[in-house]
Amino acid sequence: MQLCEVTMNNRPEDLLKGLVQLSSLPVIYSKINEAVSNPRSSMKDISNIISDDPGLTSRLLQIVNSAFYSFPSKIETVSRALFIVGTQQVRDLALATSVMSLFKGIPEDLVNMESFWRHSVACGIGAKILATYRRCEMNVERFFAAGIIHDIGRLVLYKKIPEKAREMILRSRAEGKLLYAVEKETIGYDHSDLGRVLVGFWNLPPSLEEVVAYHHAPRNARRYPVETAVVHIADIIAHAMQLGSSGEHYIPCLDEKAWEIVGIPASVVSPTIDQIEREVNDVVQSLFGNPDNDEECKKKKVSV
Repeated sequence: MQLCEVTMNNRPEDLLKGLVQLSSLPVIYSKINEAVSNPRSSMKDISNIISDDPGLTSRLLQIVNSAFYSFPSKIETVSRALFIVGTQQVRDLALATSVMSLFKGIPEDLVNMESFWRHSVACGIGAKILATYRRCEMNVERFFAAGIIHDIGRLVLYKKIPEKAREMILRSRAEGKLLYAVEKETIGYDHSDLGRVLVGFWNLPPSLEEVVAYHHAPRNARRYPVETAVVHIADIIAHAMQLGSSGEHYIPCLDEKAWEIVGIPASVVSPTIDQIEREVNDVVQSLFGNPDNDEECKKKKVSV
């Protein structure tokens, strides 16, 4: 892959040029999304699509059997998972696993990918938990998916301009500045701008695009302020807990309007932290997993 020279005149769209492997999400997610969105699709149709990808099937079943859900009995089939968890919710879990499969070959000395995804998972879990305190929320898994992808633009920086990204990380720590502020000062935009463009390329829901764009400034979100503020708070909690890292050395500033936007009291932070601590290891193992396990899964078809 040819690295590009970045100047203040570049746009986020320019940096994404040439990243063919990021131009679309994996076909399996597109098929699942199309089936879930089609009122004529049956649960059996969706089960069959998911089960055609044994690696994805294995990870989904691990998630629904983890502390993330804490169901009283084991769920052993995709159809049962769809029935218990819901088709839209399973689609959102599939989105999280699909995104994780796209980023390979990022220098280990620049960012540890397991640490990156641990932070993302902690944010996703926190967002889901915070959303449950809003009694009106029916599909809290969409908050989990939003938390998983909130820093996705940072991986584009690491993949496309690794040396410049390294310089920005070092400068952030040396000058005591938040990394996203250094990004904007250095290249004219930050990882949230990149992530917004990438989510748009993927044709994901507008709510995810806005969350990614404004997760550091939820007061600027116009159409989906609640979703954005929830992920904003969850991101700060994940940073404070020091569960993994996306490269940011400092805890981002809390937008004081965030709690007002979300409409829940700050007193939920303590139980949210407790629940994240209980769930994060299980979910990281389910999503990030062991590459050897995925290869093994490809050798056998998991029960529908």
